[in-house]
Amino acid sequence: MKYDMLLLRFGEFTLKGKNRNRFEKTIITHVKSVLASYPSAEIQKEYGRLYIALNGENAPELIAELKKIFGIVSISPVVVCASQLDKIIETGASFIEQMELLTETTFKVTAKRAWKAFPHPSQEMNHLVGSPLLKKFPLLKVSMKNPELQLRVEIREQGTYIYCEVIPAVGGFPRGSNGKAMLLLSGGIDSPVAGFSSMRRGLEVECVHFYSYPFTSRKAKEKVLELAKVLSGYAGSVKVHLVPFTEIQTSFTGLGQDNLIITLMRRSMLRIATMLAEREGALAIVTGDSLGQVASQTLPSMNVIGKATELPLLRPLVMMDKSEIIEISKQIGTYELSILPYEDCCTLFVPKSPTTNPNLHVVERIEASISALPAMLEDAVARTETVLLTPDSVIEADREDGIDDNWF
Repeated sequence: MKYDMLLLRFGEFTLKGKNRNRFEKTIITHVKSVLASYPSAEIQKEYGRLYIALNGENAPELIAELKKIFGIVSISPVVVCASQLDKIIETGASFIEQMELLTETTFKVTAKRAWKAFPHPSQEMNHLVGSPLLKKFPLLKVSMKNPELQLRVEIREQGTYIYCEVIPAVGGFPRGSNGKAMLLLSGGIDSPVAGFSSMRRGLEVECVHFYSYPFTSRKAKEKVLELAKVLSGYAGSVKVHLVPFTEIQTSFTGLGQDNLIITLMRRSMLRIATMLAEREGALAIVTGDSLGQVASQTLPSMNVIGKATELPLLRPLVMMDKSEIIEISKQIGTYELSILPYEDCCTLFVPKSPTTNPNLHVVERIEASISALPAMLEDAVARTETVLLTPDSVIEADREDGIDDNWF
């Protein structure tokens, strides 16, 4: 099928009144960045919608890119003709003909007369277009409820758009329209989904990953960067902060408080993420916590861990079942990476019996006994390496204990 244009529909932000123009400008900027790889395509804007004139560009390939743009709720590839009855019928017949029907197919026409000067109203157009198509294509059978093929006809002054597909897109709010947050990104299933969910609500996300060389391997770090690269496909680019955590992590192992190691680690991670947030201008921290999933995600544990920072803690997955999280990870393309057998620092240091009900005063007393802890936290921030990932980034580390400057 040869299409002339793509119709892009906006999502819920169109209800936001005075902020609507700002959101639309953000989406258009994002769309333009995608179209940079498709030089012949052109943007045409209408109220509440965006059209992309293809001018010969590959429609399926471009749709695959555009449906990842936050704020776009659906996309339809359309054929355009003059807003004249005979041209509409002729183009509708050509549209059906290119579908090469082989079996009996239920069908209806849904016309919309947006241009009120057009002489035939919507209901009349359903019949005027549908009748000749039924005569020309005997495999078409009328069905007003749940037809297999719904030919949509939108009549506008500048032209009539004919299409049948409505391809779902990610929806949500445009990228970065609701501020910036730091995402604690591990190599597991949950945190990339939390990142995607936050980005979908209009947050610009910067990732913070903690690695403990030599306890964690180079492959573990590469896995996390590949996950961030997938997320960059939805945002255009994603910044990743790689924090050396070995010294801090090992400082907790000789305290005789093994059941609190995860609590202590997570609190230190939040403190470091808070320092990075202040440096980068972020206003919140995002985690992949899901209530009750593991010992550090019981309500008492989350309460004690969360008190390590004054920034808002956003937990998009907190009420989700694991099956729901896995399903989203498959949809966004992170699942197969997340299940690769390269463990992160939290996984390797899980004690046999982690506490599910830590005492805040005990935890604070333990932290206070490690006099060097504040300096170690500041040193970890100072030695943090930052990389900017795009969907085209090549991840190929040459050094075991750091980031190769020639990766990208």
